[in-house]
Parts: sequence; C-alpha cells; structure tokens
Amino acid sequence: MVQPRRDPNPGRAIALSALLLAAAHARAAEGLSVETIRRGDALEIACRAELEAPVALVWDTLTDYDRLAEFIPGMRRSRVLERRGPAVVVEQSGEARFLFFSIPIEVTLATLEQPPRSIEASMLKGNLKRLQGTYRIEPRSGGLVRLTWTGTIEALSLPPLLGEMLLRASIEDQFRGMVREIERRAAASGDRGAGK
Repeated sequence: MVQPRRDPNPGRAIALSALLLAAAHARAAEGLSVETIRRGDALEIACRAELEAPVALVWDTLTDYDRLAEFIPGMRRSRVLERRGPAVVVEQSGEARFLFFSIPIEVTLATLEQPPRSIEASMLKGNLKRLQGTYRIEPRSGGLVRLTWTGTIEALSLPPLLGEMLLRASIEDQFRGMVREIERRAAASGDRGAGK
C-alpha cells in the first residue's frame, strides 16, 4: 500500500494559501490600495482611497472615536479617555485576524488632531511592541478626497510571515471599514464632493 507523501514543512502550505488569498483580496479592492514594506521586525503600511465625500464628513468619521467599534472590523471597543484641545487619548481593544489566526489587541493611543487635514497617533501602552500612524485628508479635483493612512506596526512575538499577514490584513480591513462608513454617511446625507 502506498502511503501519501507528507510535506515535511506543513507551515509552507498554510503560508502559500494565505498569500494567495491576500493577493486575491488585494485585487478585489477597487479604488483602494495597500502597500507594505518590512523593516526588521516592523511592518510599514500605506493605505489609500479616493472618496466622493466632503472633507468635514471625512474628518467627523475619523474622529468619531467612541463609535469606531460599530464600523471598524475587529474592533470591540473604542473610547476617549481624555481630551485636551487637539490632543486626545483613546483606548481601543479588539483583535487582528487572518484566516483562522487571531491575536488580541489592547492599546491606548495618544492622538494629535490637526483639523481638518491630519490625525497622528502613537501608542502610549498596549500589547503591541509599536504602533504609530497618521491619517491624511487631501481634497482632489472633481469633488474627490484622497484619504491615506500610513504607519508602522510591530507585534511582540509572532513568526515573521504570519505576523506580517495578520497585521497587514487587520490594517487593511480596518481602513476598508473606515472607507465604507465614510461612503455610507456621504450617501445618507446626500452630500458628495470634497467641499471645504
């Protein structure tokens, strides 16, 4: 009787399947792009989308901290702990998911708002090694707004390939959730275009 040949590295099959799914997922995103670069143990991520929505609506959605968990995938809780002018401390919890892998995320972020164009955030404490990022809102021609999120994220203890896939998928899902909510609010208000 012939025994089926066993792969001496079963993780390779999982990683290959995950990469193929990630590639298919990236192609499905119309008008939204995600780029990643690995720097040591950290992952630099840049997300971009072109939106037909007023700048004020985009800003209001990004800064709706206490309601983010209602429309950001993987986020269970988000709440403002402190606000002093443009400085806001936000506590968030949830999980990063990819296929059947997940890791819990618990962070407290210091954000600096520069209305209506940018929000910078950096981790004060949490179970990640590093998290910092910036949202930027740029009015474009034709009533469009370009929304970008650029940042660096590093988990404490994950195998490099798995950690990269988990973090990339999580950030992309969260950015996509933000874009969907902005589009939903713009459609509900009937207010389209970059505006001032």
